[in-house]
Amino acid sequence: MFGKRIPLFKLFGFRVSIDITWFILAILITWTLAEDTFPRYFEGFSKATYLWMGIAGALGLFVSIVFHEFCHSLVASRFGLPMKGITLFIFGGVAEMVDEPDRPRTEFLMAVAGPISSVLLSTGIFLVYLAVKQIGWLGPVKAVLQWLFIINFFLAGFNLLPAFPLDGGRVLRSILWAVKGNLRWATKIASKLGSAFGLFLIIMGLWFFIGGDFIGGVWLALIGMFIRTASQTSYRQLLVRAALGGEEIRHFMKSDPITVPPSISVEQLVNDYFYRYHFKMFPVCDGNLLLGCVTSNQVKQMPKDQWSQQTVRQLMKPCSGENTVGPEMDAVKALSIMNRTGNSRLMVADGEQLVGIVTLKDMLKFLDLKIDLEGQ
Repeated sequence: MFGKRIPLFKLFGFRVSIDITWFILAILITWTLAEDTFPRYFEGFSKATYLWMGIAGALGLFVSIVFHEFCHSLVASRFGLPMKGITLFIFGGVAEMVDEPDRPRTEFLMAVAGPISSVLLSTGIFLVYLAVKQIGWLGPVKAVLQWLFIINFFLAGFNLLPAFPLDGGRVLRSILWAVKGNLRWATKIASKLGSAFGLFLIIMGLWFFIGGDFIGGVWLALIGMFIRTASQTSYRQLLVRAALGGEEIRHFMKSDPITVPPSISVEQLVNDYFYRYHFKMFPVCDGNLLLGCVTSNQVKQMPKDQWSQQTVRQLMKPCSGENTVGPEMDAVKALSIMNRTGNSRLMVADGEQLVGIVTLKDMLKFLDLKIDLEGQ
């Protein structure tokens, strides 16, 4: 879903990042507010004032979306559901889950937390607006507060639409899940509704575009395509988890991995291992003892003139839950680790001994074979 992300800050342990596409949204919102919305409904200010009002409105929307997604993350964390963080992108923001909720109640409470937070934030902004309204000379501030009050109510209402993966679609899925006790069936129904809603927005966008509202039409169509794609992707991800669930890592791992000794130089590592075998990660072993791993990203961060002077031991990462798993681990859990860390290769260790390497590519090959033999 995302391209290059820029980390901003951590909020109570949750990482907040911006996808580069967010800047497109920020510029468009600032321009729309400064050139159209505020001049149309709040007359009498200078162009410079309208520009600052537009910037303030865009920043206020940024804070509103972070608050909305943070409340999702807070509730999810409260029920033991790991979260990767919050990412803002061109269509708003998303709290990135590592796993699916384990029961309907968790899904429901996590989903409703977002719209409720937007309503509470809107109410708080309205109270501030009433206080500021008593001061007549703060007209631009009142205008921005009024817009933020309205946009947060709109954000809550839009997210409550029963179109998965919007919050309303997740509420619907939790209800269907609770009624029938079948997460796969509930996700399939909610995803179909989400896909249909996305198609509806695409058609409406084309209608607006033909009618002369070019910007509105394009945005409706883009949002529709995003919702349609996200709803279909969510169901496919659930099918992957269902197919891999219960399978141990030992069934996927390669038991004869290429290992690197800790004493060689980084230059030797690059020439004799990265350029020869074309892997992006190698286990580092001293005899039969697993010490850690070394990755191409670590090498890239080191100046090339130091490659001959530094050893692999100085560069390597120690074994941790982010790069090492046990042979009995469930494949779905390993897949979640890959998703959370971005590592496509994990070391498989039994105690301090390396027993294999598991890769995302091998897991997907198994999945493809299982679907071919057993059907969807």
